[in-house]
Amino acid sequence: MFKEFREFALRGNVLDLAVGIIIGAAFTTIVTSLVNDIIMPPIGVLMGGVDFSNYFVSLTSAASPVSLEAAKTAGVPVLAYGKFINALINFTIVSFALFIVIRQMNHLKARIAKGEEPAPAAPPRQEVLLEEIRDLLKARG
Repeated sequence: MFKEFREFALRGNVLDLAVGIIIGAAFTTIVTSLVNDIIMPPIGVLMGGVDFSNYFVSLTSAASPVSLEAAKTAGVPVLAYGKFINALINFTIVSFALFIVIRQMNHLKARIAKGEEPAPAAPPRQEVLLEEIRDLLKARG
């Protein structure tokens, strides 16, 4: 049984999945920072200086706290819909990025299936000139 588990765990698909999960977690951190630190502040300014992450509705009839952090500190139950808006934006960005990556992979697979290899890059101009000089010198001698 241990041998079977070892074979399963060391199979390429499992290792690829582990790498994908780790990279996905790192990518999620980047996207969260992009949304919270770069995208949401300008949107907040355009909407009159508001911060979506601080939008909430108090679920009690008591005096509503000034901020979400104050509500959490006071133990007031709240619906933090601003954080949900941020999560939706995060999801949209991650989904779009994955869509682009998968789309490009599908295009590449289709080209390979048709037998079309990606065109090799043209050599640098410097190499072309050196080859021409070499050929001229061969023709002289």
